[in-house]
Amino acid sequence: MASSKNHKYKMALSLNVLNHLGIGLYSNVPAVLSEVVANAWDADAERVSIDIDSKGDKIIIQDDGQGMGVEDANQRYLLVGYERRKAGDGARTTRFGRPVMGRKGIGKLSLFSIARIVEVHSVKKNERHGFKMDLDQIEKAIRDGGEDSYFPDPVDDAKILLDKGTKIILTNMRRRLTHTSAALRRRLARRFSVIGKGHHFGVVLDGSPVRIEDRGYYDKLQYMWIFGDNGLRAKAMTSILEYSTKRSSAVVVGETTFHIDGWIGTVEKSGQLKDSDTNESMNKIVLMVRGKLAQEDILEEFAEGGLYTKYVIGEIHADFLDRDEEEDIAITSRQRIIEESPRYQALKSKLRDEMKLIQGEWTKQRNEGGRKKALEIPQIKKWEGQLNSDHKKAATKLFGRINQLPIDDPSEKRKLLISGILAFESFRLRNLLHRLDKVSVENLPVLEEVFIQLDDLEASAYYQIAKDRLEVIQKLTSLVDDNAKEKAIQEHLFNHLWLLDPSWERATHTERMETQINKALEGTYQGLSEEQRAARLDIYYATTAGKHVIIELKRASRSLNSSEVLAQIGKYLDAAQKVLESLGKGNEPIEFVCVIGRTFQDWNNMEERKS
Repeated sequence: MASSKNHKYKMALSLNVLNHLGIGLYSNVPAVLSEVVANAWDADAERVSIDIDSKGDKIIIQDDGQGMGVEDANQRYLLVGYERRKAGDGARTTRFGRPVMGRKGIGKLSLFSIARIVEVHSVKKNERHGFKMDLDQIEKAIRDGGEDSYFPDPVDDAKILLDKGTKIILTNMRRRLTHTSAALRRRLARRFSVIGKGHHFGVVLDGSPVRIEDRGYYDKLQYMWIFGDNGLRAKAMTSILEYSTKRSSAVVVGETTFHIDGWIGTVEKSGQLKDSDTNESMNKIVLMVRGKLAQEDILEEFAEGGLYTKYVIGEIHADFLDRDEEEDIAITSRQRIIEESPRYQALKSKLRDEMKLIQGEWTKQRNEGGRKKALEIPQIKKWEGQLNSDHKKAATKLFGRINQLPIDDPSEKRKLLISGILAFESFRLRNLLHRLDKVSVENLPVLEEVFIQLDDLEASAYYQIAKDRLEVIQKLTSLVDDNAKEKAIQEHLFNHLWLLDPSWERATHTERMETQINKALEGTYQGLSEEQRAARLDIYYATTAGKHVIIELKRASRSLNSSEVLAQIGKYLDAAQKVLESLGKGNEPIEFVCVIGRTFQDWNNMEERKS
């Protein structure tokens, strides 16, 4: 390797230390870009832009900060392990007085985790310069073991087109940039809490500003526990929040009291914590220090087994974990805090207590919310209205436990509510409601013990089914007795097709087919008035048990001849057959049902009816 006298720039370090640190220390693109954004913050930049070319083989990061001269580049940026806070440059920035994020001075190495070529351009006080670092050359120097320095190649000053700040160009990418712009935007937004006008700091990704709203979870929060001003600001961004409360922020470490900031929240449905853009779970509590992500998830440290944790998300700020006058307790990659630190242990103890409180309050809120949602179903509201006060309290507990289950499908939760009510009725009849207290959302197998009397449960179910069906039959009788309009009877029958055939319990109404059949019959409607045309459109189409069913109804008081009805049926069948053939389903069976109120006038005997 050539003498340093022949080089304009010099990176001073023991290359053997690079082996120990690990050039590939950082695990992902967002983590690497976060280090560059943090450097821009420390440089008093107001704007940092990140542009990824369409082929994904180049990234350009540019800020408008104070920039670097050649001396700055050599003595600060290229000196691996340079600690600004101890080197007299201060723990706060010059222009905005920002608390400095950087500490260990190795963040620039993270760039080599994703690129083999790193080119740096910078301007300070009209001094333009640039240099290029090549990972292949650095690795060769490490293998040779004969040098303690690496000499980046200068960039022609004529190619430095900046007016201010620093520009970093990454090429020869080591990692495929598989992240979509939306996914990367979310990750960057979640890694910094200092983005926005209030902090005079903006991050722009591919031409569009990254916003705090891009985190993508504020509009999902249902309940919220707030610590300090950051928590209040987060609350102001929510849109469907049903419950919130302020909590003490104090954290005691020995004889010193520190304070946390931020919030812990829960969502209504656990499935909401699956991020569709990043395909990652948001079911975590992130730890922020000095406005930057310090740990991806502290929730996992508590080993909480309650189902409520499946709904939890949060953001806790704990700047006391990074104090200038105390030992650095972040691990080398700056993505976790050293477990044994008394400050970290005190934080965990505080959050553990908060989680226990949140569990109780969440359960209470879900119990009340479960009853409210259950009573939105008219049948359940009617049922609950018949209970005495003690039984209503027991029912509320049952609704709440069902509401705590991580079941996002409303139809599945409705089925569970109905089953729960049947069980409730079974035990109420035998004065055994106290057994429902054994049911816990954390211990669902107990349900088998509670519902062990299956005969009673099935009896209750059959009774309820019979009762409901009797009401449906009585309603049909009333409509017929009142000689109701065809449409009213038609709607009632179609909603309860089992009245016509018990096997038609799960028929599917196919509006597209009905529309096509009616269109095929348009020719038969010509010349009719609007009233007559509406009267003819009384066909209903359904699919069930592998066949197509067409239902035609006639007013109960109307007298008809079988011949005219058969002629109408023929037209409907022809139209339906044409539609099915056009869909490639011409071999599928069609069944026609005509519901009339009186016997046909031309049916004088049973033989005529059979024919």
